[in-house]
Amino acid sequence: MFNKRFKIDNVEIGEGCKPYIIAEMSANHGNKIENAIEIIQTAKACGADAVKIQTYTADTLTLNCQIDAFKAKGAWEGVYLYDLYKDAAMPWEWIPKLQKVAADVGITLFSSPFDFSSVAFLEKLDMPAYKIASPEIIDLPLVRRIAQTGKPIILSTGNATIGQINEACAVLIEEGVKDVAILKCTSEYPASPKGINLRTIANLKEVFQCPVGLSDHTLGSAVPIGAIALGANIIEKHFIVDRTETTADSFFSATPEELKMIVDGGKMVYDAVGDISYPVKALPPQRSLIAVDDIDIGELLIENKNFKSLRPGGGIEPKYVNLVENRKASQLILKGTLLTWDMIGGK
Repeated sequence: MFNKRFKIDNVEIGEGCKPYIIAEMSANHGNKIENAIEIIQTAKACGADAVKIQTYTADTLTLNCQIDAFKAKGAWEGVYLYDLYKDAAMPWEWIPKLQKVAADVGITLFSSPFDFSSVAFLEKLDMPAYKIASPEIIDLPLVRRIAQTGKPIILSTGNATIGQINEACAVLIEEGVKDVAILKCTSEYPASPKGINLRTIANLKEVFQCPVGLSDHTLGSAVPIGAIALGANIIEKHFIVDRTETTADSFFSATPEELKMIVDGGKMVYDAVGDISYPVKALPPQRSLIAVDDIDIGELLIENKNFKSLRPGGGIEPKYVNLVENRKASQLILKGTLLTWDMIGGK
């Protein structure tokens, strides 16, 4: 159905490729373009491959309606959605400038569109890829419109059922999209490690035969690094330069130190995972049967009395202990001697 490897901005993603690390800006710009620029520059300095932004307005995402149905839940409980999104949205006029900043420092910038108008706007800017946010996975007309751009797509699953993931992927297939990655995601902020279920990554790979990663909302770096050990090709992490500067997402976003740990730790774990490998040739044995006391000529060799299996190797291997037990010494054997067959006589 999908390609197991594909490129975004000439960086290859998928099986056999190093982990692709995405720093998610989200609301962490704090309505200051200087913050947005610093996030891009710092993400690059930390070793991230890409910065992802979100392109919407409060009016394209929800309705300015103050009834209970429009109240946010979870971490933002009590805030009306319109107010939350109005405060968190990035002004669209910033994006061309941020593209230039990203190009200048050598990091990819791409976006999540949330409606048809944002897709049209981003297409004019020739975005190299698109992310479909997890709540939008069920908006199949929007999924289809994004698919029709022909750009690589990263699909976040959030709380979607396997059936809903199938429906979205079916739309991508109908539109001929081949470059697709799926992100395991737990839509809690912050998310508890107990609810992440990283084993799902391997199952998503098996089912959809495409690159799979983790959109991570846990605190710290341990879970995303663990995801790489279990085969994640992509890690997306909310990122902020200074967590003391309060934004809608600051409380669960990674600091530069944490992002650097994910980048460096992820590379180390990726290298350590390697391939299935066993030595072709056995190494020299590191244990042998060794005299633990002086043994006279003709004295019976008795395990744990006058000889034992100990380090170092170089003498008779421990697997032959039954052939040595209760045999007579054919010569004087001094304490500390590694037993050899010429020292062993009959019974």
